[in-house]
Amino acid sequence: MAGEAGSGALRELILVVAVALAGLLLAMVAAFAPWHATPAGNAPAGLVELHGPGDQGSGPAVAHVG
Repeated sequence: MAGEAGSGALRELILVVAVALAGLLLAMVAAFAPWHATPAGNAPAGLVELHGPGDQGSGPAVAHVG
């Protein structure tokens, strides 16, 4: 009876590790795969600037008049 409990626990542990590795693999594919396709091919990676709409430093250097 103790052998059956150990065998079931080992199978469950192997299943948990396999699911964790599959999730890690999918996360790596999502993180490192090119996402945005263009007609010329994949878009190059670039820096994305994040700012709020009320930030003073985020606007143009010259104010628009008119």
